[in-house]
Amino acid sequence: MSDANSIRRFVILALTASLLLVIQGCGVGQAGAVSEEQAVAAVPVVTARAIRGDAYAFHAGTVNLEADSEAAVVAKVEGEVRDVLVEEGQTVTAGQVLARLDRDRLSLRMKQARADLTKLQQEYRRNVLLHEKGLVSEGAFENLRFDLEALDADYQLAKLELEYTQIRSPIDGVVSAKLTVPGNSVQKGQVVFQVSDSTTLLAKLHVPQQEFYRFEQGQEAELEFDALPGSVYTAHVLRISPRIDASTGTVKVTLAVSDPERALLPGMFARARIVYETRQDALLIPADAVLAEDAQPSVFVVEDGIAKRRNVTTGLGSGARIEVTSGLEGTEDIVVLGQLGLRDGSAVTSKDEGNQI
Repeated sequence: MSDANSIRRFVILALTASLLLVIQGCGVGQAGAVSEEQAVAAVPVVTARAIRGDAYAFHAGTVNLEADSEAAVVAKVEGEVRDVLVEEGQTVTAGQVLARLDRDRLSLRMKQARADLTKLQQEYRRNVLLHEKGLVSEGAFENLRFDLEALDADYQLAKLELEYTQIRSPIDGVVSAKLTVPGNSVQKGQVVFQVSDSTTLLAKLHVPQQEFYRFEQGQEAELEFDALPGSVYTAHVLRISPRIDASTGTVKVTLAVSDPERALLPGMFARARIVYETRQDALLIPADAVLAEDAQPSVFVVEDGIAKRRNVTTGLGSGARIEVTSGLEGTEDIVVLGQLGLRDGSAVTSKDEGNQI
């Protein structure tokens, strides 16, 4: 396949040659006296044939990636931070310890609760025998049992609070923010880490309300990122908002982007394209070959060295090509370079690039 530079060189050289022929035909004192044969010097053009392929209709827009699942990790008890075990960007698993708080105070509280419970358990066992012999009233025995249950709950709570001194990740993901360091004092409910699950990322596209009916769950989409030139990521429509934003007149379409290799990051800018219609075996020609004048698309075709203008009806696109639904049969030599200087009936000299344009 010839590259674009070689094609342009051909056109420029052919134009130059035509111009030289006209100049050479003008003698001294005969400026402007160009013969009829010279006046119709052939215009150099490049032609190509239509091909068959898939044509697509799509909606395009810009998006920013968001994590599908992001958790704020909070301290469940107050205390001094003794150890921070992870850094931002580190991959963690659900249940992994991210930091440890001072345990001394809560450890003593748990021991006290355990001692109180043990003491009451012994008293309860003694009262069971006395109750069976009728030496302890039913009311006093019930109160003792309630006290035992309360102390047991207090002990379990003390154990749980001691366990909470180990701050754990609630989900699998990546540490996206570390908000504390050893020596800090944290309060109950304070956010100390952010963990993002970036295995699946979301991209939210806002489409005009006139077009939302074109979309449905599962439709395929493509995303291209400036930060990753040449890479195209596959996505699909995850959900469509059931309401229209009254302030913008748009509907939110959420795309899910699979990224098992974790090459993408939340916040990345991308260009999204959702294909909502596909037409197979369409007749496709280079979009640059189409002239849109007076709202009537047309192309030039070459027949026996003569350029003839042909009105066409265009349909869906396919990259640099566009579908033609009427006006061509597919066997014509279509002018794809040099057509802007043509008129219907112009003589041309063509270089055929086949289907490579």
